Amino acid sequence: MDDVDYTSEQLMDDDPEPLGNDADFPAVAPVPLHLSHYDQAGEAHMVDVGEKTLTRREAVAAAFVELSPAVLAALPQNPKGNPLEVARFAGIQAAKQTSSLIPMCHQIALSFVDIQTKIVEGGVAIEATAATIAGTGVEMEAMVAASIAALTVYDMTKALDKGIRIREVVLLRKSGGKSGEYRRERL
Repeated sequence: MDDVDYTSEQLMDDDPEPLGNDADFPAVAPVPLHLSHYDQAGEAHMVDVGEKTLTRREAVAAAFVELSPAVLAALPQNPKGNPLEVARFAGIQAAKQTSSLIPMCHQIALSFVDIQTKIVEGGVAIEATAATIAGTGVEMEAMVAASIAALTVYDMTKALDKGIRIREVVLLRKSGGKSGEYRRERL
């Protein structure tokens, strides 16, 4: 993008000129019709799930926090408290806030959220489960829970090592709804 300073009037104009060079913005390509969050014109929208059948839906997601041996050894002595317990609470809280974080997610009543953390070779393995009885799934709630739990482990241990990595945030399995069962074959 051009290194140009824009005035507040230019930025707030009701009919603004494009900012920067048009070449900086790729042309909008047609969106395949199988992506449910897009309408016929390619505009993003929230899917209407009002007519969908209420079914039990469950999703399990995972994340991995790569920690050095020194950080792993220091986990029990953390002055902020037990990082894995704080991460568990953060993941539960995050699952309940998913629709506030992901624009096209529906606000749904979760019937269950569970976060499991386990110290393993090379780091902390996190598994997040979310369940509901609704007309839409809980994959995003499980993924957000796993992600935020992982970020919380980072937050609780970053004083010891800024090089901590969060890896493999993935959906492991889901059940319920029209699309049925899904199970990741391998991580």
